[in-house]
Amino acid sequence: MSFDYKRAMKREFNVGSKEQRIRYGAGIGLVLVSVFLANIAMLLIGVVLIVTAKLQWCPAYSGLSKSSVLPGDEPPAPSTPHH
Repeated sequence: MSFDYKRAMKREFNVGSKEQRIRYGAGIGLVLVSVFLANIAMLLIGVVLIVTAKLQWCPAYSGLSKSSVLPGDEPPAPSTPHH
C-alpha cells in the first residue's frame, strides 16, 4: 500500500456520516480536555478532527485511497459566498 501525495491534496468526500459524528465527539472532547491540561498537541489533534468532520474530507484517507462513506451518505453541500 503506497501513499499518493497528489491525490491527498484533492478534496473528495471520504468521511461518512457515522465517522463524522465520531470525529466531532472525539475532537470536541480532546479540545475540552486540552484546555484543562494545557496540552497543545491534544488541542491541535482535536481541531484537526473537528475540521475533517466539518469538511467530510480526510487528506490521509485520500492519499491511501480509503473512504468510510456508506451508501446513503450525503456529500457536503458546496459553500456559497454570502452577498
